[in-house]
Amino acid sequence: MSIAPPAPPTVPFHVPHTAAQQDAYLRDVLAAGDLDGNGPYTRRAARLLSELTQTPEVLLTPSCTHALEIAALLLDLAPGDEVVMPSFTFAPTASAFALRGAVPVFVDSRPDTLNLDETALEKAITERTRAVVAMHYAGVACEMREIQRVADAHGLPVLEDNAHGLGASYEGRPLGGFGVLAAQSFHATKNVHCGKGGALLVNDPSLVDRATVIRDRGTDRHRYFLGQVDKYRWVDLGSSYILPEMLAALLAAQLEEFDAVQRQRHLLWDVYHAELAEWAAEQGVALPVVPAGRAHSAHLYHLVLPSEQDRVALLAHLDEHGVRATPHFQPLHNSPAGRRYGRCATPAGCPVAERVADALVRLPLHTGLGEAQVRQVVRAVQSFRTGAGRAGRREESS
Repeated sequence: MSIAPPAPPTVPFHVPHTAAQQDAYLRDVLAAGDLDGNGPYTRRAARLLSELTQTPEVLLTPSCTHALEIAALLLDLAPGDEVVMPSFTFAPTASAFALRGAVPVFVDSRPDTLNLDETALEKAITERTRAVVAMHYAGVACEMREIQRVADAHGLPVLEDNAHGLGASYEGRPLGGFGVLAAQSFHATKNVHCGKGGALLVNDPSLVDRATVIRDRGTDRHRYFLGQVDKYRWVDLGSSYILPEMLAALLAAQLEEFDAVQRQRHLLWDVYHAELAEWAAEQGVALPVVPAGRAHSAHLYHLVLPSEQDRVALLAHLDEHGVRATPHFQPLHNSPAGRRYGRCATPAGCPVAERVADALVRLPLHTGLGEAQVRQVVRAVQSFRTGAGRAGRREESS
């Protein structure tokens, strides 16, 4: 009787980072009893984030989505106004503006970085355009010099969706510091996290006071605590966008370890990039591209397969080898809500975004990965053959 070999150990796609001080900080908040937010750990986390991004003002929020919603309110958008953004991004990049009645206008991606194609930006702008959103996919910077040039020529503010980009830079300048506003994510899947959280980075001093009002339910309560008014009132639109103090404490502990987290993630990213280069060339697979002048955040490592069939086959192959990998975004321009609330910048659609979405696979990348697990992922990927790779081998043997 034959005995089946044991199943390989499972390599999880993601394990949230655990910071050494997080339990102590959480106990501290519970002991103090100040759970609402804007306490000492909120201030500590905001200061650390300000130092990382070289941003003058940081407002912690319950999520990156909430930060984008504050940004949309600050723009005073009216129904029919347009906001230009990439199609290959997460839904909140668009929904935050659609909630204000604005029309997301979707632009295709560059085939190398998968970011917004800056060469298509000019044609996407109309007399209704009110802002441009740059989303830094995988923590690789968009071409900010050209995006800013086009936006400035039309008098438009640039906003950064920097959910992937903490710790990355463009021409030596940290991401999050280019736009008038930038949104940051601290979801559990991010390099550092607080389970679910975010931040609005405010680079225009004239917007700080109103952003603070919007974040605190549209009231001027912050002025009351500063002694500037004897009672606080409802003065603007807003919502409950303040991060609870317990989550701020968790975030502060994580941010204090940011440099160590980044060193480990970059080491893993570099192993993948070196070990898979030859395999990728043989199989017709595209690896991540980091153009000159940019430092990436090692947020994720992705493969772009030759076809959707190859992507499906690779995910199944990795699963058989105990490796949990996933696809990523679907283009917003041809999603149900994207068709209802937005429009594509060109009649041709967004062919690069459509092709990439069908073919992209993300590999495990987190501080919980051990050396043996990384080798298991590499071996599993290297043992896979795409349709293009199989065809090449047949030609060589004939």
